[in-house]
Amino acid sequence: MIHSHSKAGLASSTVLFLLLMLQACGGGDPTPAAAPAALLSRRAQLGEKIFHDVNLSASGRQSCASCHDAAMGGTPPNSLPVQLGGPNLDRPGLRKAPAIRYLRNNAAFHFEGDGTPAGGFFWDGRAASLAAQAAEPFLNPAEMAMPDAEAVVARLAAAAYAADFEATFGPEIFADPARAYQQMTLAIQAYEQEDSEFAAFTSKYDAFLQGRARLTDQELRGLAWFNSPVKGNCAACHPSAPGADGSPPLFTDFSYDNLGVPRNPEIPANADPTHFDLGLCERADLATRTDLCGAFKVPSLRNVALRQAFFHNGRFRTLKDTITFYVQRDTNPEKWYPPDAHGRVAKFDDLPLVYHANVNTTEAPYDRRPGEMPALSEAEIDDVIAFLNTLRDGYAR
Repeated sequence: MIHSHSKAGLASSTVLFLLLMLQACGGGDPTPAAAPAALLSRRAQLGEKIFHDVNLSASGRQSCASCHDAAMGGTPPNSLPVQLGGPNLDRPGLRKAPAIRYLRNNAAFHFEGDGTPAGGFFWDGRAASLAAQAAEPFLNPAEMAMPDAEAVVARLAAAAYAADFEATFGPEIFADPARAYQQMTLAIQAYEQEDSEFAAFTSKYDAFLQGRARLTDQELRGLAWFNSPVKGNCAACHPSAPGADGSPPLFTDFSYDNLGVPRNPEIPANADPTHFDLGLCERADLATRTDLCGAFKVPSLRNVALRQAFFHNGRFRTLKDTITFYVQRDTNPEKWYPPDAHGRVAKFDDLPLVYHANVNTTEAPYDRRPGEMPALSEAEIDDVIAFLNTLRDGYAR
């Protein structure tokens, strides 16, 4: 197993008690309304323009914002398991486009003191920063599909904001494509770091923590099941409590987990029965770490109710199915996995058999056997969904 999440059962009952007390007594002194957002730096303003510029793609129809739609919480505006890119927007990718909000506090990939892998950007953490993450899609054949950095910079030099780019980075910037490309990615990073849209903390749950909103009975029950280490145990990887410094929760610990998510036949690459997406151990620098095969980044659950596809392979399209899979994966595996040639359930069918031992099977809610009661009932799943809906940004009383 990759790591223990017991830290996150982490006094969940205490956390829930404090939150319930907060609800009961009105929450004490409400946090004052945020001051008006400061103007973006010149670099960040350029990053915003670049982020939305479809002319920086081979098709002329795709930008960063195409797969990271603001209205969808920074995720795709459709339910496709993988997005289509390339010069003709007909080439499928291999993984679901990840959410890009609430990443400011993320760090480069590393191993913590106990050996737990954490940090990094993309599902496999291969990018060390937001800038490094931004650098890849422009040149990915299945995404924006530009032939090289020089071609991207040539498009930048012809953009309506080219003069602003020169004014910011120097009149000779376009004569040095490598430097111009680097500055482009740093501009995108600045935009994602400075614009409050990428870390708004304006959900109903934030208002609740600040004493400015009340959760319904169903939302409170959902929070309880979410936190409980013997029920949903969601808080093990998606902490719901404020930080020690009072900072609002990010709903991710930036770790990795292997959940044995079922294979998605809708991903074209999966038509090849020998193709497997192995997550962390697909990276050249981690190729020998076979214990990490099948592990993928734990995403933030903020705005999760806006998503239309879930997990790295987009296997599920609704929160209901996603949470039901979590709690019934081991109690009712026949619902999620196909039969093998002998009619037996082929669990963990998106991993070669040799890596099945990597799947998390010891922590709740994965610690139950076929025929046992799932950790959450149907009604309790609905409660958790009600709570997850309180994590949408843009709450207004």
